Amino acid sequence: MSSQPQNQTQSQPKRRAGPSRTIKGYLILYNLVSAAAWANVLYQTALYLSKSSSTLTSLTTSAPSWLPPSVAPYWKHATGTYGAVGELTKWVQTGAALEVLHSLLGFVRSPVQTTAAQVASRLYLVWAIADRFASAQSSPYFATMVLSWSITESIRYPFYALGLLGSEPRFLLWLRYTTFYVLYPTGAGSEALVCLATLPFNKPITKWDFWSYARGGLVLFWVPALYVMYMHMVAQRRKIFGPGAKAKTA
Repeated sequence: MSSQPQNQTQSQPKRRAGPSRTIKGYLILYNLVSAAAWANVLYQTALYLSKSSSTLTSLTTSAPSWLPPSVAPYWKHATGTYGAVGELTKWVQTGAALEVLHSLLGFVRSPVQTTAAQVASRLYLVWAIADRFASAQSSPYFATMVLSWSITESIRYPFYALGLLGSEPRFLLWLRYTTFYVLYPTGAGSEALVCLATLPFNKPITKWDFWSYARGGLVLFWVPALYVMYMHMVAQRRKIFGPGAKAKTA
């Protein structure tokens, strides 16, 4: 799903034809709608988190003892984020399944395997984890996960839409290839912690069922997957902002 704007830059007079006007119009609409949807998720999440903690949340949750007292109320309040934006996030993220179809049909140049893996990992989180497990829903890391996703997508989709319209504002280009330094680790780290919240740590590991082992095993892939995606974005950033790239991005 990461953009690859510098794929064909050197000694290749033959440039790949872009999408037809109809497909281009559809992709612009898709990206604009997705941008608005994720901006709404971001707004609703920020709105919820900015409100004072409810009495119910304060009574039904307890913060870890290692948290500073000044942070504990925010931690408790974050445990109610799923109730505020969980359903909205699930359906907005489900809409991204269309990106796999876009890649399969050749509407975009993103590799099918990479796109499918990224979309599937998020669908797994919203449908197989957060939708099914109360422990995932009450995890404060659901809040940081959704914040990381929604900020990322509120930048990515406008970036794609404007690119299709022939405009790439410098500030948006910078945001697209800089914010990942923070948002990728916070997003992937939160995803892993939300998954870990579903594991039955109150039982000996030898008594876990198959699906608990499977969920635990998948968490082990988060670190290498994050590393691969992180380094891919670092490489992309070097192409765009590194030495000799000014002429291409001006």
